[in-house]
Amino acid sequence: MRNIRVAATQMSCSANKEKNIAKAENLVREAAAQGAQIILLQELFESLYFCQVEKPEFFDLATSVEENSAINHFSAVARDLEVVLPISFFEKSNQACFNSVAVIDADGTVMGVYRKTHIPDGPGYEEKFYFNPGDTGFRVWPTRYARIGIGICWDQWFPETARCLVLQGAEILFYPTAIGSEPINPANDTRDHWRTCMQGHAGSNMVPVVASNRTGVETIDNSTITFYGSSFITDNKGALASRMGRTAEGTICAEFDLEHMANERRAWGLFRDRRPSHYRTLLTSDGIQS
Repeated sequence: MRNIRVAATQMSCSANKEKNIAKAENLVREAAAQGAQIILLQELFESLYFCQVEKPEFFDLATSVEENSAINHFSAVARDLEVVLPISFFEKSNQACFNSVAVIDADGTVMGVYRKTHIPDGPGYEEKFYFNPGDTGFRVWPTRYARIGIGICWDQWFPETARCLVLQGAEILFYPTAIGSEPINPANDTRDHWRTCMQGHAGSNMVPVVASNRTGVETIDNSTITFYGSSFITDNKGALASRMGRTAEGTICAEFDLEHMANERRAWGLFRDRRPSHYRTLLTSDGIQS
């Protein structure tokens, strides 16, 4: 047996960075008190989801890894609690900006950064205005408790993200998220579709998935999003192991036996029977192979 306990958090955010970090720390400590060893916080939790609108002054929110308040704060928290913390932040690197996650191991060490690969662009989710496409590639982190793979929000809609991470040895997938209503079509509720996609990643790769979304209503200028929360954890077959409602703030946990799941994965043969040489179409944009 090789048991691990994971957690997802869910909270509303304000324009006050210090208050957001303090609220996030309270949730991390709550999850750690329940025995969680890897705890996921939501996407860009230091601020409101500024990508609702295109405003040049919001670039001032970007920082380097070394100067980021949340990373520095949670490095000490991770060391104190001996937990692993993927921390989402708005990264500045010279002239480039990225939507990134810094992975903090259980001794407080920053293991490195993943930069979001898939960048959305649509009303209320104007991320291409702010972020360069990620250039790190998909990365797997050998943390103290498990090998983890991380995608960020829009990454979670792409089966290629999950498959690449599990091919590299990820035992659990984590997706920090900021998603809710569509400002130009508030009646379009994507919550069930969003959840089903990730349940499919869990089932088709036979690894648990942890998703942490924000909740609350945020308005910037003439744009409003109602974030639908609904953070969840699946087992390695895609079934929901734990979930939250749309408006609650708090934490959820689930426990898994990594050794048992590895044995199931091997026995099922999904990765034995793959035919990579037949997947060249995936390397094209239009499906036409030259």
